Amino acid sequence: MDSWRTDSRIAARQAFLKQTGWGHARVETFPGKSSTRSCFRLRDHTRSAILMDAPGAAEASLGEHRTPEYAPIARLTGPGVTAFTALACALTARGFSAPRVMEADIDAGFVILEDLGDALFARLSPDAADESTLYITAVETLAAIYRSSFQRDLHAFGHGWTLQDHDRPILEAEIELFADWYAPLRDKTLSDADKSDWVNAWAEVLPVLGAHAPGLNLRDYHAGNLIWLPERKAEARVGLLGFQNALFGHPAYDLVSLIEDPRRDVDANLVRPLTDRFFNAAGLADRDDFDAAVAVLAAQRNAMTLGRLVRSSKRDDKPEYLGLLPRVARHFVRTIGHPALTPVRKAVRKITPSVFAQAYQ
Repeated sequence: MDSWRTDSRIAARQAFLKQTGWGHARVETFPGKSSTRSCFRLRDHTRSAILMDAPGAAEASLGEHRTPEYAPIARLTGPGVTAFTALACALTARGFSAPRVMEADIDAGFVILEDLGDALFARLSPDAADESTLYITAVETLAAIYRSSFQRDLHAFGHGWTLQDHDRPILEAEIELFADWYAPLRDKTLSDADKSDWVNAWAEVLPVLGAHAPGLNLRDYHAGNLIWLPERKAEARVGLLGFQNALFGHPAYDLVSLIEDPRRDVDANLVRPLTDRFFNAAGLADRDDFDAAVAVLAAQRNAMTLGRLVRSSKRDDKPEYLGLLPRVARHFVRTIGHPALTPVRKAVRKITPSVFAQAYQ
């Protein structure tokens, strides 16, 4: 049984709601949420809010990032609410539209959040907002986040969270998913020599990411995690979800996440203008290095995603994820065509040449 459905958890949840003045609210389950962290919509007459319920609120230890387990290496926060709450407070304090934290019991794993509605970018019809308006606003919001100052040590509701770096160990752990999961599906199980060639190819291209000062990477910035709030002003028109795994990293990371979405096609005619707009609005310099970094991050993220999709299919029994492979393969093949990715392109042709065929199927 899901942990949030147990009698003791239901009783604890109801006690929290009563204590915070939501005891008479109707509790509606959001579909598709995991059992480790679930969200509910609370409705009480004319007001509504979102309840986040995370049983066992202790996050994975970020200090264990050199263990063999992927989640600690990638510094994923686990099911707890400390990171989400601290980051939500930090973002809203700077004028961004993360859900405002209304009440929280971090130790118990309960948080009541502002209800930002259901107008996800990914679901909006052209009548609600045209694609260019949505993506331009999303890019301008990213630039504003980059220009903002965020401390490493964040605090909210009596708990602290320390932001770490989106550094080379994380990037390398993520690209290993390609070697461990995608390559065996499409071509062969890689030998130690093949894996060494793969890692060495990336070692040649990753240094370009040091050409720009790091900023806050939300790490899950895409149309399925952004809410359209047209009644608000400027960057506040973009509601933010899915930021609990945020780290400090290259400013282009979330831009790549937005424009190379595994689940939907972004108009190809928008990609260059959006990149230009972000570069200028973020106040960046060294355009050639920036374009190279965009290509490297796009290739890195797409390699990781190819591996994750196969892993989800094979390990987690989600075969529907394989349907996303052709789109991600197209993104990947296109980006490794950049001159900055020459070593990676050569390695791909050697160890997993079939990705080129999948990109055009």
